[in-house]
Amino acid sequence: MVDPVAALASENLDDNLYLYDTNKAAGSSGFGTPELHSRVRKGDTLLWNVIPLECETYVALADIEIDPKIAEPTRKVYPDTDIVFWTAEVKQDLTKPVPYRLSFLLGTVATPFTPTARPTLSGPADEGKEGR
Repeated sequence: MVDPVAALASENLDDNLYLYDTNKAAGSSGFGTPELHSRVRKGDTLLWNVIPLECETYVALADIEIDPKIAEPTRKVYPDTDIVFWTAEVKQDLTKPVPYRLSFLLGTVATPFTPTARPTLSGPADEGKEGR
């Protein structure tokens, strides 16, 4: 989620970007911050889409930069709409966190906004250590 009005007014995306994933049970953390830490496995399909907090202000995910050995995001459009989303398949199990960078278009500003904070992908939490 992005608060585009606040980001445009402050010229700061870090304080106005709220990232989430659906993998909390596997150990993802950092929900609601631009430093989301997502737990993933080889073969997982990642999906990125944007929800603006202010529906009358344009917001779009413009680019995703990540090591292509880990994933290669592809921009797609839902059929019969102009709604854009991105997907990628995780190519390998991860042994250390892999940061990536998101860039967004906001309002009528032609230059993408890129937060300083970076989300990361990492391998699954150690199994068998629950409750320690």
